[in-house]
Amino acid sequence: MQLTQRLITCAALTACLGVPARATAQQQDTTRGVRIGLTYQPGTKPGVVVFPVSGAGGDSLQAIVSRDFDYGDRIEVIGGDAVQETARQQAAKNAVDFTIWKSLSAAAVVQISVTGSTAHVNVYDVSAKKVAASHDVPVSGAPNTEDWRMSVHAMADQIEQWITGVHGIAATRILYVRGNRIYVIDADGFGEHPVSEPGTVLAPAWSRDGRTIAYSELVRSGWNIVIRDLATGREHSVTTTPGGLNITPAFSPDGQWLCYAHGDENGTDLYIVSASGTGAARRVTVGRGSDNVSPTFSPDGARLAFTSGRAGHPEVYTSDVDGSNVALLTPFNFGDQNYRSNPDWSPDGRLIAFQSQLDGRFQIMTITLRDQTVKQLTSEGINEDPTWAPDGRHLAFTSSRTGVKEIFVLDAESGRARQLTHDPGARLAAWSHSTSAP
Repeated sequence: MQLTQRLITCAALTACLGVPARATAQQQDTTRGVRIGLTYQPGTKPGVVVFPVSGAGGDSLQAIVSRDFDYGDRIEVIGGDAVQETARQQAAKNAVDFTIWKSLSAAAVVQISVTGSTAHVNVYDVSAKKVAASHDVPVSGAPNTEDWRMSVHAMADQIEQWITGVHGIAATRILYVRGNRIYVIDADGFGEHPVSEPGTVLAPAWSRDGRTIAYSELVRSGWNIVIRDLATGREHSVTTTPGGLNITPAFSPDGQWLCYAHGDENGTDLYIVSASGTGAARRVTVGRGSDNVSPTFSPDGARLAFTSGRAGHPEVYTSDVDGSNVALLTPFNFGDQNYRSNPDWSPDGRLIAFQSQLDGRFQIMTITLRDQTVKQLTSEGINEDPTWAPDGRHLAFTSSRTGVKEIFVLDAESGRARQLTHDPGARLAAWSHSTSAP
């Protein structure tokens, strides 16, 4: 079956697409924060003790910060009942016994106290026996509300940057499709709620600032590309190629442009249009009857990666954003099933994640732009539609490993995976770049 036919048929059934219709561009600010100079073994994760938190919502705040550190995979949280009892006693005396924490291989102690709408954060360097960082951080809303939780996530991300030099990803969100709506969920798996009206929808994508999303919606004339403001709920169409198939939108890194796939009886090609919905769409690919879908922008916005069937089967290609300098990225392997699709460009620009069919099942892979080295990241169940976190280390993807489709998060360095959704049928994830999404 031709790629376009598979897309149209499966889209109409709102089932998983033959080339699953998701592509989104995320771009990371690669400027690293200044580390506070903790001493710990290179190549290991620094051990951190999080003291009990005083003030409103203290228990929840401590639990969220500790979990955010754990999910970030760059910090080893030192816990347990005995550790927490010792920490509670020291917090009550407002004194840190560095000898105890050094014996437990802790590199840092985090102490937080909340007064009104401000959290005072001290990060202690255990080896140097001193305060390494001390800051007041705003806390929004009442404890355990959505705004409050997001401000706590942002606090954890900032502390992670002080300790490791890399900003955390806790204050980000992930879009996904289930049934006939698009949902959003926090990166720790809490706070899921719908962000689209009921209808036949596919392929959500984030704008860089996290305030708007784009997706494909089935209307009377066919599939349409819609941009929705998450704060106001206002929508507008940006499809200037009406009718037929309009799917897999992706925002440019500057948020000014949207690339999507438009299909008709002559095949499917990529087009770029202003995100404002004004002006004519510009054609990017000339597939000559083949299908070109699932675009993703490079972090600098100068290039695209996309799925194309021009070789007779789906592979991942790259081109300049104007469609020139087209090149095959995924190598042909004799004896393999040769079905590679749904690329997502990493925020640091070094890798492209994609799905590859192996032994009849899709698995998540990465390929380096420098030397085209391929790495397989998954093997359990069927795994599809990778989307990078803004740290360039974690990926969200659809997996059937529990027996139903759910969204999972994978640490690409350690291979550690965790289930994000508990919403059977969740698929087509898209990870936000911004930490300030409404």
